[in-house]
Amino acid sequence: MQAGQKNKETIAMPFLRERPRLAKRPHASRGAGFSLIELLVIIAIILIIAILAIPQVIRERIVANEAAAVSALRTLASADLIYSSAYRSGYAPSLVALGPPAGGRPASAANADLIDAELASGARSGYTFIYAPADTTGTGQFDRFSVNANPISPNVSGQRYFFVDQSNVLRFEVRGPANANSTPIPSK
Repeated sequence: MQAGQKNKETIAMPFLRERPRLAKRPHASRGAGFSLIELLVIIAIILIIAILAIPQVIRERIVANEAAAVSALRTLASADLIYSSAYRSGYAPSLVALGPPAGGRPASAANADLIDAELASGARSGYTFIYAPADTTGTGQFDRFSVNANPISPNVSGQRYFFVDQSNVLRFEVRGPANANSTPIPSK
């Protein structure tokens, strides 16, 4: 009966039974984690996503830089018209003359405070701005001006070259600096 009793106790209390031991895996003692192959797969997926996303980010930056250049040219053309009207001495002799005065001094013909210091320096958003006033009448006053906006790094900071003059018509070229004969940008 003892054998039978022992059998009944084992059936009645299964948690007392000895369980077979599983063989330990060599890396199980290190704790939970990723295997090398799993990490390589994750890195490969991240690289593929980056490869697909980076060209789009570059294109968006170029579009943003070009929009900023066009906006800056509109600002420069308007500022030059205001300068001509306010100081009655023709158009500004330089971008610096359209910029802010140093040290909190009041605006003058030398520094009209019509544009910010960054634009007055001749560079903004991946573009350089080249200002060229002209005195075609010989009166000593600039009666014409033109501004070129050229990408600092073509096809990286911008793809198009822009131009504006006293006519306030914005123009662009794709292969090189724009001029008065370049394609006009449609106004919105």
